[in-house]
Amino acid sequence: MPWPDIIPMGQWANYRAAIEAAKTAGLNFLLGGGFALATYTGYWRNTKDIDFYIEPRDREAMITALSSVGFVDYYDIRPYDPGWIYRSTREGIIVDIIWSMANRRAEVDEQWFTRAHPIVVREEALSVAPVEELLWCKLYILQRDHCDWTDIFNILFCCGPKLDWNHLVERVGADIPLLRSVLMVYDWLCPNKAIELPLKLRRRLELPKPKKLPEAEQQRRIRLLDNRAWFSGMHPISQHLEV
Repeated sequence: MPWPDIIPMGQWANYRAAIEAAKTAGLNFLLGGGFALATYTGYWRNTKDIDFYIEPRDREAMITALSSVGFVDYYDIRPYDPGWIYRSTREGIIVDIIWSMANRRAEVDEQWFTRAHPIVVREEALSVAPVEELLWCKLYILQRDHCDWTDIFNILFCCGPKLDWNHLVERVGADIPLLRSVLMVYDWLCPNKAIELPLKLRRRLELPKPKKLPEAEQQRRIRLLDNRAWFSGMHPISQHLEV
């Protein structure tokens, strides 16, 4: 079952309202979050929200567009840092407008849009944040109560050999030890897939080539990190990934 067909109709009605409001206002935006993860892995994770990545200059115009269709600021319900994100809500659904990393390491720029991935979701023509930029952002989300490295492992499992690694390494810049670290964990987690990553990348980051394991041991390691249905390599495409 294609992942767009799994999105509950009530949620999609609110997502579509936000999408149409942005399009009507002539604003460029890219999908991130669960929609981007589903695009690159084929697996849907129902977080009941949608992320719009925008350039910083479009912040106020996007807030106005969402307000025009009934979305209100989420701050009064749960305070957040408005320096990098605007969180809006309608009927229990959240639409996040994002123009910067939470740690201010980088802002959304023109390259996000020139390298975006086009998709169609329920007859809506949309663009998704580039997979390399998505992974770049998720590298830094390693908090006590929230960690996105599991998303990175899913992305690497599904499309790691196809990534533009030169571009990603350039984006990461001086923080390359962080990228090397997540790849080391991935090598341990599922070496039978990690072995497919480019040898040129391994030489550049001084990563040894992993040794293959029996499939049962690889699955045991996946469960050691989380026993929920979090990993795309262990579940049918029709099953939701668990948050």
